[in-house]
Amino acid sequence: MDARLLAWARAVKQRRRGKCPVLWLFTDARRLPDPLPAIAKLPKRLSGVVFRHDEAPHRAALAGRVAALCRARQIPLVIAGDARLAAASGAGMHLRRGFWPGPIRTHRLVTASAHNAIELRRAEKTGAQIIFLSPAFNTASHPDQPVFGAVRWANIAQTARKSEVYALGGVSRENINLLPCFCGGVGAISGLFA
Repeated sequence: MDARLLAWARAVKQRRRGKCPVLWLFTDARRLPDPLPAIAKLPKRLSGVVFRHDEAPHRAALAGRVAALCRARQIPLVIAGDARLAAASGAGMHLRRGFWPGPIRTHRLVTASAHNAIELRRAEKTGAQIIFLSPAFNTASHPDQPVFGAVRWANIAQTARKSEVYALGGVSRENINLLPCFCGGVGAISGLFA
């Protein structure tokens, strides 16, 4: 874990005193084919995992292994875009663009992604406790997508009424201190361990 990101996370956790983690690892079948070693390195009480291995051939089996490791390490887990898999894994739910993927809505922890103010409002209306507003900075996941930058990200994020807004996309040790003090946390794939 990068020391600067870890120090930032500890300061945010102390300042906010919330129950939710401030560092979230987003899994990715291409950039992080085996997420288990990275999850094993995450600091307890500061970290959570968003499972997004959509293209993985044995997604359900991998989700089961990830869920078991997260339970053993007491790290919250949310499953992206698949309410049945989330329920089967005993995990929370991650909503893409603030949309529920189906009729099952019995999840303790609900997070969401948002890429503009409309999606942020939708995610709040669906009950997401944490909204990952993306892309905050240039990101390897979507290299051709326009980014918010720190100022525009802050302008959109501060419109949230009930949810915590976290930065996602290109977050690194170099730009973490550009985020405003009300940023509740960050999500990343490789940025946590760069």
